[in-house]
Amino acid sequence: MSVVLEIIELLESMAVVVVVAYLLTRTRWFADIVGGALGWRERAYLIVIFGALSIWGTLSGVEVLGGVANTRDLGPALGGLVGGPIVGLGAGVIGAVQRLLMDGFTAVPCSLATVIAGLSGGVVWLLFKRQVAPVWAAVLLGVFTEAVHMGLTLLMARPFDESLELVAEVALPMIVANAAGMGLFVFIVHNVQRERETRAEKQRMAGELDVAREIQQGIVPSIFPPFPDREEFELHATLETAREVGGDLYDFQLFDHDRLYVAVGDVSGKGVPASLFMAVTITLMRSVSETTSVPGEVLARVNASLCRDNDSAMFVTLFYGVYDVQTGELSYSSGGHPSPYVLRADGSLEQLPKTAGAGLGVSDRIEFGTGRFRLERGDCLFLYSDGVTEAMDTSGRWFGDERLRAVLDRLGAPPDAQAVLDPVVAAVDEFIAGEEQYDDTTTLALRRR
Repeated sequence: MSVVLEIIELLESMAVVVVVAYLLTRTRWFADIVGGALGWRERAYLIVIFGALSIWGTLSGVEVLGGVANTRDLGPALGGLVGGPIVGLGAGVIGAVQRLLMDGFTAVPCSLATVIAGLSGGVVWLLFKRQVAPVWAAVLLGVFTEAVHMGLTLLMARPFDESLELVAEVALPMIVANAAGMGLFVFIVHNVQRERETRAEKQRMAGELDVAREIQQGIVPSIFPPFPDREEFELHATLETAREVGGDLYDFQLFDHDRLYVAVGDVSGKGVPASLFMAVTITLMRSVSETTSVPGEVLARVNASLCRDNDSAMFVTLFYGVYDVQTGELSYSSGGHPSPYVLRADGSLEQLPKTAGAGLGVSDRIEFGTGRFRLERGDCLFLYSDGVTEAMDTSGRWFGDERLRAVLDRLGAPPDAQAVLDPVVAAVDEFIAGEEQYDDTTTLALRRR
């Protein structure tokens, strides 16, 4: 039989290694195997498994010149690699005893080589600190064990000329098949281990993101109506993040009995970095609002703080307004944010004039202006982030300013604040038609009763 055919037949018989590796990775104690924390019961199981694999390697071998080209050493060596010296020795003894019972002029050296293969795998396991060795080490171990096997055959099997002829015929096929089997088995084990670690890491990150989302949702006001005892005005807001956490924000607080500030912002970027920048922005805004109620000054101070040590080069667009509950006067400042709309009680629609300013966190030299506007009774101020106008449908088209204005124009004089937000959100959802949300979307409505 040619060497090539011998290699092919041995590789075919070695395919059972793939099955054993797959089944082993599905056991409940696989984590103990890769973690080097096996108990005596698990070691006993492994001895039986890899001992049986050794027997299979003999029985599925190829008869050559009175001997057998086989993969018998593969089982004990793998047992030692995953379970240590005790497992390797136990599996080696099982394979050796079965080989001795078959007799033949190479029975003794072959049996001894099988025991040595198991112990060698255990030594490698110890060298790699009770962990499954890398693929390259497993392949080298396969080459080493078969080299020892061939050497023992030459030293102990007699007559010498027959043992030499046998070794010359089977050495290359057995080295190739056993080394390939070792490498393939360890590759499968490591691959499954990486998959489990990746899955565990994803689950951990998902859990942390859930917590981060809860924290973020806790930062912005979430109870509506927020001031049920105030009959002069009503307020409602929504925030939908494109990911688990996002960078959009809204906020509102009463300075005193008569003055209320409202704000809507949009941080550049998405995900966790944006959410952290969003939290910092709200914290700074609330802190500065305790010292001044002039919108331009508030944005200027928040901007100065954000510009310091802003290595991430992130920024936030922000609309900040101070509303006088009794008079309906609104003073406001915009840092690069889309201008809000005013839905008048008579059904007309206006857009607030822009003020001087740009995104906060870009430069501490930016100046922020302050504008003024008056809400009459029944008027409603509508604030939003660009996630509304930049929502995309399946064709890549944006929802756009014209569609938003058309939705607001059809509303006329809304009966309450929520009656403004619901149609806008519904129109955006209908427009994207199930397409994945591209950006965070935020809406806020303040209505003077």
